[in-house]
Amino acid sequence: MLLKRLGIFFLDILEVIVSAIAIFLFVYLLLVQPHKIKGASMEPNFHNGEFLLTDKLSYRLHEPKRGDVIVFEAPDANGEEFIKRIIGLPGEKISINDGFYYINGQRLSETYIPQTIKTFPNLFLKTGQELYIPQNSYFVSGDNRQASSDSRAWGFITKDKITGRAWLIYWPPKSSGFVQKVSYAT
Repeated sequence: MLLKRLGIFFLDILEVIVSAIAIFLFVYLLLVQPHKIKGASMEPNFHNGEFLLTDKLSYRLHEPKRGDVIVFEAPDANGEEFIKRIIGLPGEKISINDGFYYINGQRLSETYIPQTIKTFPNLFLKTGQELYIPQNSYFVSGDNRQASSDSRAWGFITKDKITGRAWLIYWPPKSSGFVQKVSYAT
């Protein structure tokens, strides 16, 4: 009798463990995924060492928007994921002039960053050059333009490389909260 009760107890425990793993995998693979911010490329809005949750469901339901902070597989980075902000959308023309982004000839107002864009020679998008963003592609940039490897250097990213939208900062506690949406006036 004791052996039977012990067996039932262990089966119940195994059932709970298997259910917990199944729920975890469902959430991790389909809904949200944790990411760690590495480096200073998104300062002053996101800091090195912060942890955030990435919403993996949103872009299955609607298209990414300008201003969304996304996690994506970086070009030529052996599967490493970067965190950047979407600046240019499919079908738009983008340029850098006088240290600012221009979308379809209109200066993009970026109130969430304090500085202008640092320009580098021999990049993908050179100062004064206007590029058309192909369908299913996006132009992304770090908020800290002085310390960001982004679309200015290596070009557009395609939607299939996007893991998801940064949704919630959960560590450290003093920084925790939902990722703020931004609005633009072009």
